[in-house]
Amino acid sequence: MQNFDDIRFYSDKEVEIALRDYVKHPMVKALLQFTFPDLEFQEIEEKVFECKSIQDFQSKIIYYSVEKVLEKTSEGLNDVGFEKLNPSESYFYISNHRDIILDTSLINYTLYNHDLVMTASAIGDNLVQKPFLLALSKLNRNFLVLRNQSPREMLKSSLKLSEYIRNLLMDEGRSVWMAQREGRTKDGNDHTQQGVLKMLAMAKGDMDILDYLSKLKIVPVAISYEFDPTDMLKMPEVLAKRMKEEYKKSANEDFNSIMQGAMGQKGRIQLTAGEILKKEDFDRIREMGLSVNDQLKEVANLIDRAIHRNFKLWPANYIAYDILKNSDKFADKYTDKEKRQFDRRISRRVDVKNPLALNSYLLMYANPVINKLSLNEE
Repeated sequence: MQNFDDIRFYSDKEVEIALRDYVKHPMVKALLQFTFPDLEFQEIEEKVFECKSIQDFQSKIIYYSVEKVLEKTSEGLNDVGFEKLNPSESYFYISNHRDIILDTSLINYTLYNHDLVMTASAIGDNLVQKPFLLALSKLNRNFLVLRNQSPREMLKSSLKLSEYIRNLLMDEGRSVWMAQREGRTKDGNDHTQQGVLKMLAMAKGDMDILDYLSKLKIVPVAISYEFDPTDMLKMPEVLAKRMKEEYKKSANEDFNSIMQGAMGQKGRIQLTAGEILKKEDFDRIREMGLSVNDQLKEVANLIDRAIHRNFKLWPANYIAYDILKNSDKFADKYTDKEKRQFDRRISRRVDVKNPLALNSYLLMYANPVINKLSLNEE
């Protein structure tokens, strides 16, 4: 594991030291007091210092942090499809990406509830610049994706990342989670970047690329929040992109998104695990006689179709679609009260007199409906 020191998460023997170093950090202390509001801090510390491994920390502390977030900021989490997976096997989970921290936290919470192997999870190093965030991420089995590199450095670090993921899945028996794209989907239009699959396949060695991807046991996961608590925070970047302007993040933008994502109201949440991509899926792509890039495009399409099909659509998604299209196509999917509530949400978040802003906001919620309709299965 020595080769991976710059990107790996903590080993179990490093956990105790990290916890002692950071337990009194104001943000970590606040997280712990939020998780265990009925305990004195000394009692919380004792609980924390009982953790001798990442598994201990995740199951005895973080599991309850996620539970508390769900209790305070959602109307509950439903999961579908995870019961079909084998508790003794590791999988490569790839999902749409809406929330910096919660996406992977909710997946691991669900895996733990189903006695499935929990994941090592990718996180951009730009998101963990603060030392306490880096420590927390390594305590949660996050490994780093190095950003802002020269093309040569990026090629080298992508190969290392690919080899690390292969090592985790095939040698360590550890499941892995990655988002389907670099960065969160800001406009609600979830699509897999070929570059993610290309990186994943770099460790294939002499194997055929489709055979290698087949061996990873890829499970597409659709994560669906009824309301995105960071929708307003995403708007400046969405608008800049649509106006073809350069967008520069403010200093604390990612940190504010993490906090708002955790503590903002989300309504109902559903996680749906799709079918594992099967050997026959890859064989079918091979028979098409495509270039490697086009083969990866077809694999990305397979993942996209699974995520779009399994994405749980809420009344807000149907309302946004109907407003956008000036139709009542999905009027049977929501009530007048739900429509009024969503109208109020729009007026509080967007300058409704700005057509581009209104259109962009509606698309955040309508795009999942548009994607599902494009499957011709609705």
